[in-house]
Amino acid sequence: MAARPIFVLAGVGNASGTGGASARAFAKAGYNVALIARRSAHLDKFAGELNTGETQAAAFPVADYNYKEMQTAFRAVRQRWPDTPIRAALFNAAYGVRKPFLEHREEDIDKTMTTNINTAFAFSQEAITAFKDQPLNEQGKRGTLLFQGATASLRGNVTTSSFSATKFALRSLSQSLNKEFGKDNVHVAHVVIDGVIATDNSKSMNGGEWANNLDARLNPESIAKSYLSLVEQDRSAWTWELDLRPAHERW
Repeated sequence: MAARPIFVLAGVGNASGTGGASARAFAKAGYNVALIARRSAHLDKFAGELNTGETQAAAFPVADYNYKEMQTAFRAVRQRWPDTPIRAALFNAAYGVRKPFLEHREEDIDKTMTTNINTAFAFSQEAITAFKDQPLNEQGKRGTLLFQGATASLRGNVTTSSFSATKFALRSLSQSLNKEFGKDNVHVAHVVIDGVIATDNSKSMNGGEWANNLDARLNPESIAKSYLSLVEQDRSAWTWELDLRPAHERW
C-alpha cells in the first residue's frame, strides 16, 4: 500500500475554525496531518482526535510564528515521516491589529509583519523545497501550497492599515510563487475569505440566530472542502485565486 501523503497545516487555533476543519477534511481524504501552531497542549489533544484508523496526525508546536520556528517545525515533520511525501500545505496563520493608523506602535507592525510575511516566506520555502524533489502525482503536480487570505487582501479599511498591508503582501507572494514554480508543476493558490467564519468565538459574539444562518456566515467545513478541491485540480486547469463568501455577504 502506498504511503499516505502529508498535509502540513500552520495555524490551528482551537480547531473550531478553518484550520481544524481542514485538518479533518484532509485526514478523511487519506492524508497524514502535521499540525503546526502554538499552545502545544491543545495541539496534542487535537492530534489525538485525528489519530483514528489509518490516519496519523502529529503536533509540531512552535513558541511563536516566526521564520526560524517554522524552519524547525518542518525539520521535525520530515523527521517524523522521513519517507513520506509532503503533497499539500496550508498557511492559515495570521495576526491582525485593529486600531487607527496613528495609534499603531512599532511592536504592532513588527508582530503583524513577522507572522503574516516572514513566517509565510519560511513556510513557503520549506514546502516548495519538499515539493520540488517529488515525482508527479496523479494530478500531474508535485504539491499544492495554499494561502488563506481575507477581505483585507483586496482592500484596506479605516482600522486595518497594518493587517491589510501584510495581507496584500501575502497575496502578492502567492501570485509570484505560482508564476515562478508553476513550470515545476507546483500549484500555488490564494483563497480570499470574504466574510466572517463561524468559529466558537464568532458564534459567541454574534449569537445563535447568526450562527444558524447559512446565508450570513462562512462554514469552516465548506472552506475546507474548497481547499481539498484545489489540491485535487489537475495540471491542465488549476486556480491561482479563489474567493469565498456567504450568499448574503455585501461586496
